[in-house]
Amino acid sequence: MSSKLKNFGLIGLGVIAGIAGSMQFEASAQKHTSPLPLEELRQLADVFGLIKSDYVEAVEDKKLLTEAISGMVSSLDPHSAYLDKKAFKELREGTQGKFVGLGIEVGMEDGYVKVISPIEDSPAFKAGLKAGDLITRLDSTPVKGLTLDEAVKRMRGEPNTKITLTIARKDEDRPIIVTIVRQEIRVQSVKSKVVEPGYAWLRVSQFQEPTVEDMAKKLQAIYQQEPNLKGLVLDLRNDPGGVLPGAIGVSAAFLPKDVPVVSTNGQLPDSKQTFYARREFYTSSRVATSDPLSKLPEAVKNVPIVVLVNTGSASASEIVAGALQDYKRATIMGTQTFGKGSVQTIRQLSADTAVKLTTARYYTPNGRSIQAKGIVPDLLVDETADGDGLNGLRLREADLQKHLLNDKDKDEAARKLDELEEEQRLAALEKKRKPLEFGSKEDFQLAQALNHLKGMPVQLSKSAKIESKKENTINEKKNGNGEKNGNGEKK
Repeated sequence: MSSKLKNFGLIGLGVIAGIAGSMQFEASAQKHTSPLPLEELRQLADVFGLIKSDYVEAVEDKKLLTEAISGMVSSLDPHSAYLDKKAFKELREGTQGKFVGLGIEVGMEDGYVKVISPIEDSPAFKAGLKAGDLITRLDSTPVKGLTLDEAVKRMRGEPNTKITLTIARKDEDRPIIVTIVRQEIRVQSVKSKVVEPGYAWLRVSQFQEPTVEDMAKKLQAIYQQEPNLKGLVLDLRNDPGGVLPGAIGVSAAFLPKDVPVVSTNGQLPDSKQTFYARREFYTSSRVATSDPLSKLPEAVKNVPIVVLVNTGSASASEIVAGALQDYKRATIMGTQTFGKGSVQTIRQLSADTAVKLTTARYYTPNGRSIQAKGIVPDLLVDETADGDGLNGLRLREADLQKHLLNDKDKDEAARKLDELEEEQRLAALEKKRKPLEFGSKEDFQLAQALNHLKGMPVQLSKSAKIESKKENTINEKKNGNGEKNGNGEKK
């Protein structure tokens, strides 16, 4: 190795070791240290030196080191990430219910950006983007070769600026070109209405800092309009999650006071916690000066509830569904949820940069792990009367590369899609459907939820019927191939 390369290596090693030390500072303060792997750090420094001396053109030290940190963190799991100045700002704005962009939830598939779901009322939603669309170009830049973070950064920008997307849609022969104007996306966290006498619909589209207070106001308005409420539909479909206090507060509105809502477990002592249905776990001094749930009518603790979920229900929405299911406080209806049962903690590195790091797993009050499995509804109901619609095209946590395994059920978490689920995906591709407007007259799952609350029959999904038949066949074989008992019934 040349002396020049050695010098670069030594400088690089010093810088990298310093960064590694600073990133471990918080953990060190909690007595969770381990020796630095010096040999591997020397190799990293050697590569740093090679790039500085031999690469075709000069590269800034800051870029190399930032990308090294970013790659190191993003290699862990799909939800850990390095947040530069812009990304950190956007994260903080997002928890407050606003950001500038197109308004889509995205993932990666075959090197392209895949639309998981357009956010309601966003520019992307109004432009007709659909779940399952593959974005192949951003303006003139091919998406292939970009990381998801890089693609998202290009889609973000200043308000009122344009971006042209080239989209591949599986039911279209030609690429679709759409020009969208970036806007400040203000996600209306909570919507509600009395859908018919005695029955109301309450939708939480994302868990933000104001969510608990907004939900409390909506519930008060519902009871003012309908004092003798007979049933409530809590709609968490396509809710990607958000802040944990929001999930605790929404759960606490319907559960007895002080019961456990969710617990977490990880390496650090601070990650081993239980969160209860108490004010201190769901209020923030920035958005509430008093307990927003204190003025809710007592009837809200006993009103029959159906919680609607689908594959797009993730994280905080799964916490709510899991808690209400464990306490048998609500009937969960819809399709299996996304399965994001991991906790991300923001570790600030400087005034305007941070690392978003997965630090724990979530568990329901009964100790069920949500990760890579999700919440299985009590009643499986498809998105439409003739199938699961666009929901069948959605990705789940278990589909993501490098996803964290379910520590309670690793075999289930690693299981591939079964034949029935693949059939549902193919059926969804064959039928051209527009994104469903939740809460509308055409909302099939909402209609089934109301049927259940009224004690009327519910149209279960094809998968539920097939699984029921399989179970009956297995039981018959176990019981002597369907022998009849004394009453002439199969046993």
